[in-house]
Amino acid sequence: MKLAIVGYGKMGRLIEQLAPEYGFSVHAHIDIGDDFAQAAGADVAIEFTTPEAAVENIEKLAAMRVPAVVGTTGWLGHMSEIRKAIENAGSALVWSPNFSVGVNVFVSLAREAAQLLANEPGYGAWAWEIHHDTKKDAPSGTLLKLVEEMKAAGYHRNIDISSSRAGRHPGTHEIGFDSAADTITLRHSARSREGFARGALKAAQWIVGKQGVYEFSDVLFTKR
Repeated sequence: MKLAIVGYGKMGRLIEQLAPEYGFSVHAHIDIGDDFAQAAGADVAIEFTTPEAAVENIEKLAAMRVPAVVGTTGWLGHMSEIRKAIENAGSALVWSPNFSVGVNVFVSLAREAAQLLANEPGYGAWAWEIHHDTKKDAPSGTLLKLVEEMKAAGYHRNIDISSSRAGRHPGTHEIGFDSAADTITLRHSARSREGFARGALKAAQWIVGKQGVYEFSDVLFTKR
């Protein structure tokens, strides 16, 4: 299968390195200023760029009918227009604030905990994350997804949200519940970018031949 890599930074280079393990040959890698037409003819594209560039990149891929796996965060305010572009073109998109398999299991655990404690008013909740100091969005898309899932599970009390940016930390997310009697803490810590790259490649395998807009949880937890 032919893979286009959109965004040729650290993630793009790692995806290129791992792509053969997932049955892909790199058809093109496209960075800022490169000719986007190189993506034409690819079976799928993986996009890791910036919030400012992501929307236009996704729309260009949709127009080419190249399915897209998008790991860029900070653009979800444009989801309605992106969904329309994907559907009008008959193309496909898998998006996620985090393509780590472990993080997506972690989100499921946080949602379950929130549901179990929704009717226990003695428990307050917090959500915290830390990333490297070059990460542009704060709170992270993953933390916002965690809080969204907790609320959707029925936890309607306040959730205190905080973020830290320091050093080269690849990412830690923590969800906690505290009462007068005890504390429950759920935490996921990434060791490197490899988990994100492998998850994106797994999603790229899955989306080939499909149409529509999906989340990474559909890849992991829905039968093909």
